[in-house]
Amino acid sequence: MKQGIHPKYYPKARVICACGNTWETGSTLPEIHTDVCSKCHPFFTGEVQRIVDRAGQVERFARRLETSRTRREEHQERQVAKARRARERQLIEVVDESEDIEPIEGVGTEPKS
Repeated sequence: MKQGIHPKYYPKARVICACGNTWETGSTLPEIHTDVCSKCHPFFTGEVQRIVDRAGQVERFARRLETSRTRREEHQERQVAKARRARERQLIEVVDESEDIEPIEGVGTEPKS
């Protein structure tokens, strides 16, 4: 091993978690601070249902999801209304065209007595 280029190794470096748990490990730092460990992380504690939510990420996602659903439903309703109006216009055009046609004699009238 080349001398003078490697950091000092601490075989009994102390790791301190935010929950207060401590243990020793080997490291190039004499003391290490961490936010989560196996004693407080939800996966290891069995609290898988618990959500560590920082800055309301879950609420923001739920809000965006609901907004997209609402917009999609509104779009579908507008498309249905648009199609209905188009069908009504076609029916009105057919009725308007039929008024210009002369009735055929004897068709649709009662026989003369």
